[in-house]
Amino acid sequence: MGTKNSKILYFLIMLILFLIISGLLIDGPGNALRSFFNLQVLPARLLNDFIQTGSIGGTLINAALVGAIGLFLTVILKVQLSGPTFAAIFTMIGFGFFGKTVFNIIPVITGVYLSAKIVRKMLREYIIIALFGTALGPLVSLISYEIGFTGIKAVIAGITGGIAAGFFLPAIAVAMLHLHQGYNLYNMGLSCGFFALFAASFVKATGYRFETAVEWYTEKSLVLQFLVPVISAVLITAGLISGGKKCLKDFRDIQKLSGRLPSDFMDLCSIEGSLLNSGLIGLAGSLYIYIIGGDFNGPVIGGLFTIMGFAAFGTHFKNSWPVVLGVILSSLLFSQNLSSPGPVLAVIFCTTLAPLAGQFGIFTGITAGFIHLVMVLQTGSWQGGLNLYNNGFAGGITATLIVSVIQWYRINKSDYS
Repeated sequence: MGTKNSKILYFLIMLILFLIISGLLIDGPGNALRSFFNLQVLPARLLNDFIQTGSIGGTLINAALVGAIGLFLTVILKVQLSGPTFAAIFTMIGFGFFGKTVFNIIPVITGVYLSAKIVRKMLREYIIIALFGTALGPLVSLISYEIGFTGIKAVIAGITGGIAAGFFLPAIAVAMLHLHQGYNLYNMGLSCGFFALFAASFVKATGYRFETAVEWYTEKSLVLQFLVPVISAVLITAGLISGGKKCLKDFRDIQKLSGRLPSDFMDLCSIEGSLLNSGLIGLAGSLYIYIIGGDFNGPVIGGLFTIMGFAAFGTHFKNSWPVVLGVILSSLLFSQNLSSPGPVLAVIFCTTLAPLAGQFGIFTGITAGFIHLVMVLQTGSWQGGLNLYNNGFAGGITATLIVSVIQWYRINKSDYS
């Protein structure tokens, strides 16, 4: 493994160990492990905050092990650790705080593996789809524990459902990318949401009715408040120490990129500049939550981890702030409390649309963010909360609309100019 890969690998291993050790210390080994195992058999659909349904320690261990599975597959398959894999593993860790468990992600990955085998490809060629595709983990948990099956049959049915979901994802992901043309960073959010529409419909056809329940941790915890800022500080320090003055130049160069998929900042600029960008994005997101008086809980921390990951793969300050502003303006216009679950998560995850601002400018970015909030408040119910990347689903629909209009205008303008 090359020197660049070794740097990222070392950091990710240290991060995973830090989360595990922190979890064991916070709750005590016995309580933390009991909570972790309990999370494996609890509902995982949106919006289930594992800190609320479990404990801080158990959730930290779950998040770490979910990320460890992604890292293990990446290393064992000899996939380069770069912007996409960095984003994928950070996202897996993040959603290990609310929705992904060790139990419910493995069947989905297995399904992607079988899909690759059918077309005589290696799993390493579909590794990004496999890692991000774990957004459909709640489908496994739903079938296993929620819809009435019991015993080992329930578990087998859940695993089978997850494998089926993973099997179809490679084909869907390619089609969805063509729709928004790379302007929705969470392409697997759109792909998983598309599949989840069908899965939820079939489940509803059996007579099951999805109940909307929001598990949202509201207690104050210094551990949760400072978790992301501390990790962000480590990222910033690592980037500056390793890259020196060049790190600052690379960071500035990242701000010049549109972020449109695929934009691997680690390849296009440098690992050090990407780490600095990631750390600063994490601090900015945390600061926003502090300012609005939001809760630091599983979903919020999961969201912050996600945008920190994508700070190596499409997200930076220049292309993000217009979209964020658009969500804030939309929230205020439609009388949405900025600190309530929907708007606070939309502000964090709306950066999936950052490439629109990076490519087409500030006004387009603000417009995208404005529409995004309206969409994301509706799309979760469409797919029964089975797709954890609901903002990616809404973002994909929004990006497709905006790109279609822009391209139609440009084509017709050129015809008559």
